[in-house]
Amino acid sequence: MNVFLILLSTMLVNNYVFMRFLGICPFLGVSKKMDTAIGMGLAATFVLVMSSTIAWFVDLLLTALGLGFLRTIAFILVIASFVQFVELFMKKNNPNLYEELGIFLPLITTNCIILGVAIINSMNTYTLLETIFNALGAGLGFLLALIIFSAIREKLELYDLPKSFEGLPIALITASLLSLAFMGFQGMIKM
Repeated sequence: MNVFLILLSTMLVNNYVFMRFLGICPFLGVSKKMDTAIGMGLAATFVLVMSSTIAWFVDLLLTALGLGFLRTIAFILVIASFVQFVELFMKKNNPNLYEELGIFLPLITTNCIILGVAIINSMNTYTLLETIFNALGAGLGFLLALIIFSAIREKLELYDLPKSFEGLPIALITASLLSLAFMGFQGMIKM
């Protein structure tokens, strides 16, 4: 399969946030400001690509040893290692962003997109190159979702909304409308 089709499909047609509803917690939690949304999107993309790549090798090893039942635990350990690296890097190089992301940064470990992509790569028996492009597409799709959503949420702060729609209710309505918009990409790429 063409790796660029995998990249575009994962980014737009099968966007993990809007079509599979994975990663909703950081999507809603860090999307109030554009800066934090971009920081979280880039951190998650890095962890996605690196952990999926290492998970591919781990999966190969576990399958060869007949220990496939340990796949999920091994993937979580790989993901947690990369999250620790990102956390230390961000704390040292960008302490303001580190403070703004708060609890959501270490929670990348339990971000269901990252574990979900590693498991989907294993289930689809992707090659190493397909795994990398699928993870990159998932990360860029997550980043795209965060940027679009944070831009809309920043604009919504400027308007007088009815009291009952302020905060999370209007965020959920906006997210559902974005999900419907992304459904328009369905059928563009057959996989």
